[in-house]
Amino acid sequence: MTYDNTLKYLVEQYPEDFIRYLLASEATDIQILKTELNQEPIRADSVTFLQTANQILHLEFQTLPASTPPLPLRMLDYWVRLYRQYNCDIEQVVIFLKPTTSEAVFVDQFTARNTTHRYRIIRIWEQDPEPLLLFPGLLPLATLARTDSPQSLLQQVAVQVSMIEEEATKQSISVCTQLLAGLVFEPELIRQFLRREDMRESAIYQEILEEGLQEGRQRGIEQGIEQGRQSELRLVIRLLTRRLGSINSQLQSRLQELSLAQLEDLGEVLLDFVSEADLMNWLNTIEN
Repeated sequence: MTYDNTLKYLVEQYPEDFIRYLLASEATDIQILKTELNQEPIRADSVTFLQTANQILHLEFQTLPASTPPLPLRMLDYWVRLYRQYNCDIEQVVIFLKPTTSEAVFVDQFTARNTTHRYRIIRIWEQDPEPLLLFPGLLPLATLARTDSPQSLLQQVAVQVSMIEEEATKQSISVCTQLLAGLVFEPELIRQFLRREDMRESAIYQEILEEGLQEGRQRGIEQGIEQGRQSELRLVIRLLTRRLGSINSQLQSRLQELSLAQLEDLGEVLLDFVSEADLMNWLNTIEN
């Protein structure tokens, strides 16, 4: 999660750098769009939408290629939602961060019968580091780029970071560089070239950590609620089966859609049911 929030911070603070690198164009009027679209939210490792005058750049960072639902389907889903909402050109780029031999990092399209949807993929470990060394916001990613001498590349990035004049920016980029470098470098080597004190002193580091903790807590809460709902659902189905006999599949599907609060309400009233018709009437009541 720390990597996700680091990348989110970099893209939102330095959107021009990413647009220059990925679109080879200049843009000054950039709007950062919300990362969750209407309907069911899609969660990803790190996703950002940058809107310029006539185009949306959809950036997706993947530490690992494994994804549920599969990444190609997610990219199609995002494209459809973005196009329906903004009706403009959309450039989608997936950036894989950590070296792997998985075939998933070579898949650049979704295909199903008559539907084909393509997007760009970048395996950052295959990229020339020179373009990434040109802009502050891309320096952390440069540590993951192609090199025959990883230590020399890390040192080169550290030199570029040290040349940033504005102290707060230098400190923030240093923190992000250390965090992303941790994907491929040992901590001892990182400390040789980048100031560990920046991590302790930086408000950005604390902010990134706090965002990660908050997201972790929220997901824990959501998982706890869902576990409670599933337990209540199993209990309600057992009670209904004892009361009414076997429950048909259509009614079981409707029960699956009930919230925890609705299941708790059902658990209180089901003792008064004498037939499936009572259950159907109750379900129709809460759906109206």
